[in-house]
Amino acid sequence: MLLCPVKVCLPQQSETEYSLQEGTETVLDSKAEKKKDKKSVEIDEGFFINLGINLAAVILIIGLIYYPNYRKMDFIFTFIIFNLIIFLLTFVLKYVKLSVGAAFGLFAVFSMLRYRTQGISMTDMTYLFIFIAMGLLSAIQIEYWELAVIHGVIISGTFLLDSNLIFKRVSCKRIDYENIELIKPERYEELVADLKQRTGLNITRVVVRRINFLRDTAVIMVYYHA
Repeated sequence: MLLCPVKVCLPQQSETEYSLQEGTETVLDSKAEKKKDKKSVEIDEGFFINLGINLAAVILIIGLIYYPNYRKMDFIFTFIIFNLIIFLLTFVLKYVKLSVGAAFGLFAVFSMLRYRTQGISMTDMTYLFIFIAMGLLSAIQIEYWELAVIHGVIISGTFLLDSNLIFKRVSCKRIDYENIELIKPERYEELVADLKQRTGLNITRVVVRRINFLRDTAVIMVYYHA
């Protein structure tokens, strides 16, 4: 008995089915690429430890050095917020690559941050820079002991330089003075004695800024040891 070969006809996929498969693969590939393009920030225990070290150092400087020396509450909020924002911004920028335009835009935003209030001084600007630098250093996630040593050096240097241990701290005040007869150079000693008696300050130097002969007044700056 002869066996006849039997042809088995497999169903062939049409061009439409192939195009659907290709379209599905393209959609899946695009979704995978979008997932890869999404930026992720890794927040682990190191983030919280560095943040804790940073805030502890900031509080120590404010509580032990800045506030006892100057007794000003105006800039404490600014110091802490600037430090925190710089810390978070630096931490995020480690994982996100900015374009050149975005980087220049960010630089322009920071360049517009200017304090034009009358109460700010060079000392307050120096403390602001210290807190910005501390936030930047804390966010790069170096070793914990290295970060603690760096903050310790900053705290120690700030304490030594802004106290009377090495240099006597000199403050200044602006005074509208009405006795312009004493602003003459030959009567300088009388001027200092009069200002000491009126203000009770340990005045070391007096500088005449402006004289108003119409009102017989003068604007002077007095420098004294705090």
